[in-house]
Formats: sequence, structure tokens, C-alpha cells
Amino acid sequence: MAGSAQTPRGVNHLVLNVRDLEASHRFWTEIIGFRCVAELKPRPDRTIKMRFYSGVDERGDVNHHDLALMQVSGDPAAPPEPWTLEARRPGVNHVAIQYPDRETWLKQVEFLQAKGVTFHRRINHGMTHSVYVSDPDGHGIEVLYELPREVWGDDIDGAQNYAERLPTEGPEALVDATDYPVFGKEKAHAV
Repeated sequence: MAGSAQTPRGVNHLVLNVRDLEASHRFWTEIIGFRCVAELKPRPDRTIKMRFYSGVDERGDVNHHDLALMQVSGDPAAPPEPWTLEARRPGVNHVAIQYPDRETWLKQVEFLQAKGVTFHRRINHGMTHSVYVSDPDGHGIEVLYELPREVWGDDIDGAQNYAERLPTEGPEALVDATDYPVFGKEKAHAV
């Protein structure tokens, strides 16, 4: 008997189609910090080019892969469409990459800025602090750290609907306040 759908643990991995596997590899490893853990080996019956990447969990363990990149067979010279949070076509809007804590995230945001990565948006959400960037193919990437559960756990809807826009350029884009609003049965208030 069919019953009902079972609740999954979460998304296991994401595969992105890319124009230039080498350029995307450099971005995801040198700029975002993932490790390449595997690559499909060439075979006479396989023409696809694909690499697999992993972050590490709180114990320092590597997953089989969190992200995979597959080179498209179309024209690699075709320019990517610029990323926007507004949905303009079906497909992936953005990938959220979580850093383990605020300090690591701040170092990563500073690194991104030093590398000349464009910050499209810088937002303090009710459950994360985030900066939105894009990869060489125009895939949106949200670089974030999650706020403590006691900030948003009692009112996920309220936290999802909270957004404080911040500067995207200069030293102001690197400022991160810790006076987090708290969401619950009462009005949001600072911790």
C-alpha cells in the first residue's frame, strides 16, 4: 500500500551544467573553497565531462559529493545571463553554501571581495547572514552562515520574511552585526 511520502533528510547534492569545466573548477575550488573529490574517467561509451566536489562537516569528514559540475555540449563561448534573485526562467535560482560559523564566513566574504567577486546582494535574513554572488556561468550563489536556532526556531515564517539589505561594496559590505532579532510569539526583538 502506498501510504504517504516520507520526509527526506535534505538535499544530498546539486549538479550544475557549466560552459567551461576548467573555469568553473577554479571558481568552485579557489574562490568558494570546495575540494574536488572525483572526476568521471574517459571511456569509449561516455562523452560527458563531470567532476564532483565536497565540503566538510562539523567533524571534518568529507561527503561523497555536495556539488557536481557537468560540462555542456553546446557553445561554450555563449555568454551567461546575469544572475538576479528574480526568477526569469525555469531552473536553479541559486545555491546556498553554508560556512560553519560567523568567523569563517567573515573571512570568506573578505576573501571574495579581495578576489574581485561582485556582491549582487548583501542581506541579513532572520535565519542567516548572506552575500549573493555568481559563478562564471551565472549560477547564483548565496554564501551564508546560519544564526543560532534560538533566534529563528520559534517562528520560521517570521524569520523567512525578515530581510535587512546591506551595502555590497567597500568596507561596509564586510560589517556583520550580531544584534540578531529574535522571532517568536512576541514581536521580533534584539538578542
